[in-house]
Amino acid sequence: MISIDNLHVEFAAKPLFSGVSFVVNDRDRIALMGKNGAGKSTMLKIIAGLQQPTEGCVAIPKETTIGYLPQVMVLSDGQTVRQEAEKAFAHFHEMQEQLNRLNDEMLKRTDYESDDYMLLVERYTHLNDHLQMMGGLDYQGELERTLQGLGFQREDFDRPTSEFSGGWRMRIELAKLLLQRPDVLLLDEPTNHLDIESIQWLEQFLMTRAGAVVLVSHDRAFINNVTTRTLEISCGRVYDYKVKYDEYLVLRQERREQQLRAYENQQKEIADIKAFIDRFRYQATKAIQVQSRIKQLEKIIPIEVDEVDNSALHLRFTCSMRSGDYPVICEDTAKTYGEHNVFHEVNLTIKRGEKVAFVGKNGEGKSTLVKCIMGEIPFDGGLKVGHNVQIGYFAQNQAQLLDGELTVFDTIDRVARGDIRTKIRDILGAFMFGGEASDKKVKVLSGGERTRLAMIKLLLEPVNLLILDEPTNHLDLRSKDVLKEAIRNFDGTVILVSHDRDFLDGLVSRVYEFGGGRVREHIGGIYDFLHSRQIENLNQLGSVGSPSAKTGNGQQATGNNGQRPAETKVPSDSKLSYEEQKVQARMRKKLEKAVEDAEQRVSELEASVKMLEDKLATPEGATDTAFYEKYANLKSQLSQAEDEWAEAVEALEA
Repeated sequence: MISIDNLHVEFAAKPLFSGVSFVVNDRDRIALMGKNGAGKSTMLKIIAGLQQPTEGCVAIPKETTIGYLPQVMVLSDGQTVRQEAEKAFAHFHEMQEQLNRLNDEMLKRTDYESDDYMLLVERYTHLNDHLQMMGGLDYQGELERTLQGLGFQREDFDRPTSEFSGGWRMRIELAKLLLQRPDVLLLDEPTNHLDIESIQWLEQFLMTRAGAVVLVSHDRAFINNVTTRTLEISCGRVYDYKVKYDEYLVLRQERREQQLRAYENQQKEIADIKAFIDRFRYQATKAIQVQSRIKQLEKIIPIEVDEVDNSALHLRFTCSMRSGDYPVICEDTAKTYGEHNVFHEVNLTIKRGEKVAFVGKNGEGKSTLVKCIMGEIPFDGGLKVGHNVQIGYFAQNQAQLLDGELTVFDTIDRVARGDIRTKIRDILGAFMFGGEASDKKVKVLSGGERTRLAMIKLLLEPVNLLILDEPTNHLDLRSKDVLKEAIRNFDGTVILVSHDRDFLDGLVSRVYEFGGGRVREHIGGIYDFLHSRQIENLNQLGSVGSPSAKTGNGQQATGNNGQRPAETKVPSDSKLSYEEQKVQARMRKKLEKAVEDAEQRVSELEASVKMLEDKLATPEGATDTAFYEKYANLKSQLSQAEDEWAEAVEALEA
């Protein structure tokens, strides 16, 4: 479909690519990999026709359409979400206008038997059939399904785009791109502004309904689920692996080991030749052999080994003094903006040393609750931050808040205190800002570099509660692995707001699900939570029966002093094995189902009793003894159902 031949790209006389050739075939699912600065985004721009190579060519068939989603784009305001998304169907509107013109022309003419009229009818029929085949008559349904898949609610469709954050407007641009159904999709970090639900929907779309896909992403699970081929940019070349990402890592390691062996053999050969030249350079009897060795040395083509960044990137969050047993306790916490209820009756207790995740669709209140914990915004109800708690907070937009005019060194120098100021260069070097990189201005840094710099600022003060809101956005896979290991080794408490399933996997022992104005607790890891949600077939995160909500998220309520009641003997999740947590989660699911079934039964019987009471209030009903017998029977059933509901709730609370 697309052929890249002998591509060569230079920036300031420095080669980025050299002699790159590959083909993008129909239905290919390609992951474009490489370290930051290797040229992944540049390659996408060249394929999209937005940038010209220094040499080489990109051959694209005339009828092939290409859709490109950049990392950063200029967003326009002034229209509603629906109107903006409908721009994807501009060609449908043009075809419909052309059909209207042809129809008007046919109505005006009377030469029905002429060849010219028959040609007009044929053009109209062909264009109308083409429009129907493309789905032009039912595009509104496709538009709404796509917007809802990316997280928009139906009531959002007629809201102005100016009311939405930059991340949500990026979703509108993604929706427009997907609705255009191009033959080739070029996606640069498409998951940066998506939540878990939307990422899963996008995965399904790309796997089942898209043509060819070339994507750059740091979401390992997303890449593995979507792609079947990996192109790695390294040393100015492109290496083509016909496998998905996990298999590519194994093959890449094998290839690099082969390169290292060949490199070492070549270096030994070069050393031997040089030793011979140095030894016999001034002996006339060996002049011919020396000249031969010199020519042999000049003909050797150096073997390059794939670039591996050996910089010492080591994250270490220093835990300060020991905090209280429960760093965060929420008791009927609520937050509203005007008439909009973000969440209510939030009851949760986070124990010291726990690592928990806040997940849910964007806009359901995850970051809002974090801001309540930080004391940045007012709230209703109770929210207690425990004794001796020192919070380290990384906000979603932390990297964007850095002063672009300062250098990397000055950024850290302004926040460093005491003896740490003498070690700034060492710290920056550990975060891959060594040498000249520390003198770069922040405004020229990539998104991943800014995120690393913001993380350094967070490390400078010892804390015992880390709150990280989307910390992996713009981080490459290696940096994410290092950050994950640092969080795992942190002795304090951690609250993670993230949509990155691979990052959360194996890191958290409890998941709090935000949705529908409620917060629901799930014991176990992120994939336990996802599996649970899929089994329950939840259409909206956070849907939960009211009986289990009586204790807030199904969790045991805390007393006034923030301690659990003495009769509760629940072992700490951190002390349970993975299998024990899964058994506990399954048991909890059964109990929640029993509570929901009992509540449904009570509601049905209450409705029947109310209906019968209304009939008994009439003259006809008051004289009919059958009604009284039925009423007594229903009241007995209702009493029994209420007892069963109470037992189910008690079992769930226990």
